[in-house]
Amino acid sequence: MMKDVSIGRYVQGDSVLHKLDPRMKVILFILYMCALFMANTPIAMIAAFAVILFLALLSKISPIEILRSVRPIVFIMMFIFVINVLTIRSGDTLWSWGVLKVTSGGLERAVMLAFRLLLLILATSLLLSLTTTPLKLADALESLGSPLKVFKVPVNEMAMTISIALRFIPTLAEETDKIMKAQSSRGAEYDTGNVFQRAKGYVTVLVPLFVSAFKRAEELAVAMDARCYQGGVGKTKLHPLRLKPSDYLWMLVLTAVAFIPLAVDFLWNLK
Repeated sequence: MMKDVSIGRYVQGDSVLHKLDPRMKVILFILYMCALFMANTPIAMIAAFAVILFLALLSKISPIEILRSVRPIVFIMMFIFVINVLTIRSGDTLWSWGVLKVTSGGLERAVMLAFRLLLLILATSLLLSLTTTPLKLADALESLGSPLKVFKVPVNEMAMTISIALRFIPTLAEETDKIMKAQSSRGAEYDTGNVFQRAKGYVTVLVPLFVSAFKRAEELAVAMDARCYQGGVGKTKLHPLRLKPSDYLWMLVLTAVAFIPLAVDFLWNLK
């Protein structure tokens, strides 16, 4: 169901990842993402998966809640896998039928890319979604991007936009679920017929969803205008971000952990 979408959904907790400064989590995510895309061997991907398991243990979040974040990208993972299997033709031929051919190199590449996307989504959920509120994430991005203010970049407005977008993803997902149930009670069908019939059925969901989204956006704009919102001008924070000694300590530990896949990849290539 759409209401199970976990993107932008914060899970209350008191784990190490929950307490870690959000700026540190953003930096850690960037470092892990760089290490993940630079690693190119299967053993490095296994090490990257071990890092995700370590982060999951630190977060103390239910595995079911974590795996929910993968559901929206299952189709994308399958699409990437199939495209790479059928287009990359290096190595030995494993199967062929007419113009279609599956090779060992293509299969390995497809598995690597799909698995890399899976790990990236899991890291995003553990560091930036499930353990960090949208408000704290916006404050972290605003703080990290503050040097760009010298170049007249609207950092405050960009951070607020990201915060609002993350905040409304679960809301719109829940609204979609309600609309689908209401339309199903009126006879609408979404799981029967061919592709075109299903697409036609989803039109009855998209139209009221867009109307509801624009209405919410208008109400939010009026509320912000009524409170004299002017971006970062004269803005104060109820809970300003302050780094603690434990943040520096855990950042050093987690940074070392994040670079494990790259270290494993380097040592493997030396052989």
